[in-house]
Amino acid sequence: MPTQFLTEDFLLQTKTARVLYHEHAQKMPIYDYHCHLPAQQIAADHRFENLTQAWLAGDHYKWRAMRTNGIDERYVTGDADDWEKFEKWAQTVPFCLGNPLYHWTHLELKRVFAIQGKRLDGGAAKEVYEQCGEKLRSPEFSVRNLMRKMNVKLVCTTDGPLDTLEHHQKIRQDGFEIKVHAAWRPDQAMAVEDLQKVNIFIDKLGELCDVDISDFGKYLEALRERHGFFHDNGCRLSDYGLETAYAEDYTDSEIKTIFAKVRSGKPLNGHEVLQFKSAMMIEFGLMDAERGWVQQLHLGALRNNCTRLFKKLGPDIGCDSIGDLEVARPLSKFLDRLDQQGKLPKTVLYNLNPRDNAVLATMAGNFQDGTAAGKLQFGSGWWFLDQKDGMEDQMRTLANMGLLSRFVGMLTDSRSFLSYPRHEYFRRVLCNLLGSDVEAGLLPADLDLLGRMVEDISFNNARSYFPMECG
Repeated sequence: MPTQFLTEDFLLQTKTARVLYHEHAQKMPIYDYHCHLPAQQIAADHRFENLTQAWLAGDHYKWRAMRTNGIDERYVTGDADDWEKFEKWAQTVPFCLGNPLYHWTHLELKRVFAIQGKRLDGGAAKEVYEQCGEKLRSPEFSVRNLMRKMNVKLVCTTDGPLDTLEHHQKIRQDGFEIKVHAAWRPDQAMAVEDLQKVNIFIDKLGELCDVDISDFGKYLEALRERHGFFHDNGCRLSDYGLETAYAEDYTDSEIKTIFAKVRSGKPLNGHEVLQFKSAMMIEFGLMDAERGWVQQLHLGALRNNCTRLFKKLGPDIGCDSIGDLEVARPLSKFLDRLDQQGKLPKTVLYNLNPRDNAVLATMAGNFQDGTAAGKLQFGSGWWFLDQKDGMEDQMRTLANMGLLSRFVGMLTDSRSFLSYPRHEYFRRVLCNLLGSDVEAGLLPADLDLLGRMVEDISFNNARSYFPMECG
């Protein structure tokens, strides 16, 4: 007889898994150390008008699925009204069987809106849209109350060096008990492949810091000032979105010359671009180490593949994929450069290409130094890999080649306040993984030991690892 869909034992296939989840994982709060939530909406305690605004706006996972289902762009990112867009998404959901979107969609409806036993499709669209919209417009479903409802203790947003952090300041001034920290994301500061954009960034940076950025030394001076500003506002975490690690050889003289070319608008060759990125990553790593921050390296995304949609809509619209550049050698060289100086900060390595799981897991082990448990982390399954198989592969690899018990666990990596059930999804996968091994005789049936491990991976390890105040 088939198992019923999305019961309270969803994904928990053994008795041990069910005990580990219901008695240990389920009760743990959420420490969401990487997301893309807009701090402005938290500061304003925003309320959404409807499910489209809360669920579809900015969600490139859903956009990608809708396009694949033959939905015209007008209903994805275009000028269709909110109901029309939601209806097209609802019509797409039944075609998502086998995709994690199907699980996430129904888990979020169940956990956030208490909608149970109803599968979203074109026929159910209107009822779900109206029922959820009515709740979203009420004070109980403001973004702060959504975070409270999901037992969130901390979130880290993603912010560029030019951000004023005024919204983070307001959140603190309001006394909001859930801590909302900025995370430093300076990718644009080293994006010298686009001279026009990087020079606009440099000019704005100079205005913000009241300095004429005429040479590389002044550039670093201004960036350090902004790094210090972020630190003074509670930031203890950086994040870098990279195709691969950058570790070209360079001299100070070469970087000064390259920067002068950038400022004069002279195109760089491919080697010069890599040299500049390599130098910037070392400088950022030194800044992070000097202030005791954690650096996160997101490796392996090949972005903006579709020129047609990129020209029309810009980045982050569902046209990115897994890349296949060399990772091991440049990553080793980058980490070793910092380590040789005694300036390698705590580091989380995220992988987008499953072929590289073992590369990152073993690379992290090369640079552990005894100063912190799991100082270098092989981060959770990311983006295309934050689904059941991807999570299991990441944790299996980490367990085989490192210490799963020291893993800092899951993050939301989402732009939606409805995405917190992804933590539940991860915890169920974790408990099922351990439970299966117990019942196969591969792990001892010591539920106290395993329960502590589950609680640590769910929350405690992240709280101990990241140097940020937690609510």
